[in-house]
Amino acid sequence: MNIVVIPARGGSKRIPRKNIKDFCGKPMLAHSITSALESGVVDKVVVSTDDQEIADVAIRYGAEVPFLRPPQLADDYVGTSPVVRHCIEELLKLNWPLNYVACVYATAPLLSQRLIAQAYQQRVSGNADYVFAAARFSFPIQRAILQTESGGVTPFDPVSIGKRSQDLPPAFHDAGQLYWGHFSTWLDLNKRIFSPSSQMLVLPDYLVQDIDTLDDWKRAELLYKLLKQEGYL
Repeated sequence: MNIVVIPARGGSKRIPRKNIKDFCGKPMLAHSITSALESGVVDKVVVSTDDQEIADVAIRYGAEVPFLRPPQLADDYVGTSPVVRHCIEELLKLNWPLNYVACVYATAPLLSQRLIAQAYQQRVSGNADYVFAAARFSFPIQRAILQTESGGVTPFDPVSIGKRSQDLPPAFHDAGQLYWGHFSTWLDLNKRIFSPSSQMLVLPDYLVQDIDTLDDWKRAELLYKLLKQEGYL
């Protein structure tokens, strides 16, 4: 059984209740649930939450919530991997026959069912521990500039600051959307997502948007409407 785990705690600070806030006509969380269920490679979607209202929304849109996440795994300092591991351990106790497990973020409305399936196929056809969605930095990070305490500037990398952009290797960042791995890989503390044993599914910029502020939210809604209009979603 292939499943998607969606972490969705109730204590969002910067955008209160953002996991179930309306986004283009339905709760934000519902977009991730729907994309996963329509991907053709996912048998069940499990939402890991400490919040009953979020659980009710998740169930209404087709996900399962077989347990509520304990409070010690629902604060501002707990990472994603411990939450996914906890979910897998609980499902194994319930005798779920797990195979591949994806973590999909609740705030990933630009993630389509096609990309979920594409990342899954990349994982099962290769030998990577994880396959995750990533994006390329639009400007060479080696030429970044830091501000000093006195208000001046200093190069982040003095060796590279004078080089041409085309002479510098491209750099990438986590898209904050999707991570596929075998359930046993998630349980292995020695296997980390961002390691030489993982692979990226590189997305174009227009499919990537962090949603941490209200300005981010508005931009994501505009992107979503355009992508929907063009048939990407």
